[in-house]
Amino acid sequence: MSDCYLPRVGGIEVQVHDLAHRLAAAGHEVEVVTATAGDTREHSTTSSGGVTVHRLPLRVPGAPPVNPFVKDEVAALLRHGRFDVAHAHMGVVSPFATDMVGVALGAGLPTATTWHCVLDRSIPVFRLLGHARRWHDAGVALSAVSAMAAERVGEVAGTTDVHVLGNGIDVDHWRPPQDLGTQRPDDGVVRVVSALRFVRRKRPGALVHVLRGARERLHTLAPGARLEAHLIGDGPQRRLVRAELDRHGVDWVHTPGRLDRDALRDLHWRSDAYLTTARLEAFGIAALEARTAGLAVLARKGTGVDDFVEDGRDGILRSSDAGLATALAELAAHPEELARLRAHNLGTSPAQSWERVVDATLDEYARARSLHEAAR
Repeated sequence: MSDCYLPRVGGIEVQVHDLAHRLAAAGHEVEVVTATAGDTREHSTTSSGGVTVHRLPLRVPGAPPVNPFVKDEVAALLRHGRFDVAHAHMGVVSPFATDMVGVALGAGLPTATTWHCVLDRSIPVFRLLGHARRWHDAGVALSAVSAMAAERVGEVAGTTDVHVLGNGIDVDHWRPPQDLGTQRPDDGVVRVVSALRFVRRKRPGALVHVLRGARERLHTLAPGARLEAHLIGDGPQRRLVRAELDRHGVDWVHTPGRLDRDALRDLHWRSDAYLTTARLEAFGIAALEARTAGLAVLARKGTGVDDFVEDGRDGILRSSDAGLATALAELAAHPEELARLRAHNLGTSPAQSWERVVDATLDEYARARSLHEAAR
């Protein structure tokens, strides 16, 4: 149960889609209920890859992924669908999924709820609304996609019983081929990638500031070394970022727009490091993709990236933008250290493979059933 789902593009949309299809491939019967429209604004039910999708959008222009008028329709679906468990996927603002948790509980279903966001400044609002606390008291299995995000959910729900249910990744898809070395340029340029939505919360302006600061430091540390960066993605801030780069004559930072998974993967295979300056990163699936592709990851300390990047092993974690700029410059100036981090990531798969995440999800469903029985 999710406000957002493909064809909308975003972290929750992709993860819910991939989780549904991975569960179906493991032999489970999966149905998705979403307020995201398909080709039209009409309500529809379609099946593909073993997953049935019920789309219940508002029939209004723009079809925003909300619909407060379908509770009875979903309740009937849940009562007659012989379901074992309901799983709601939450963002910071998820009115549809919030409604659906109440509908699932009313239908007598064990229910799991996973937050894909960071409840930070909104914590007082969520405490006042009281949804998470009431769900916990009703026996809902609460989880979040990282330890940092789970801690925030616990603050809102008044409990420490919030599990971590991380996002999954197709390791084989992102793992580089054995002949990777023959595909990589050998021109002495250290190539940096970042994949993000160009919105203020992702801090694209800070990303450019860190890159420029790193290049300035690099001139002192290793005058012959060079940086090149590709900022992948789109959004309302992209035009502003591009204008700033052009104004300052920064021709070594490229903003090609959005790339599909295969094109982004190929770029990773030709690059050296991944950089993110996001502070409110609940998980960081783009950083995990880069880490799986063998890039050294540089990120802010205290985000969801901490769950799969250990400082000095998988990459570098710093508590400030200035610290990231210094770390990137030092990596570029010391290629042997960059090579060490890359060699570790190339030779060590992350723990967030889809096989493990599917097992963890099924464990969470078993916990939801246990909590549901105890609450009854």
